Amino acid sequence: MFSIGQLSKRTGVKIPTIRYYEQMGLIDEPGRSEGNQRRYTKDGLSRLSFIRHSRDLGFTIEDIRGLLDLSQHPEEPCNDAHSIAAQHLREVQSKITKLRRLERELKRITKCDAGNMATCAVIETLADHGLCETEH
Repeated sequence: MFSIGQLSKRTGVKIPTIRYYEQMGLIDEPGRSEGNQRRYTKDGLSRLSFIRHSRDLGFTIEDIRGLLDLSQHPEEPCNDAHSIAAQHLREVQSKITKLRRLERELKRITKCDAGNMATCAVIETLADHGLCETEH
């Protein structure tokens, strides 16, 4: 059995976040000690580790909820889990594409050698989106 502090240290999840996950129903409400302290099982530790890793990979709370629900049925095919992960991958790839366009635009406007604010490419471009070379 683990206290909430021990669970936090072992997973790197802050105590308020653990309580939030409990309120969201991602983690079962733990049992209580005689002193009314939360007492988590090894399953609770595993579940919180799963959630933490999923969040580190950028999955939404709803995706995590779906993946946790799917994980409760080990006999079922894993197509739905793959679908959730594949959709997340597409979203990440889209964000990367947008970030690369943003990077190109920022590189372009920071090559400004105007020397004064009156003709600064950064200021001019931020004031007029039409001066951008890419959509971002």
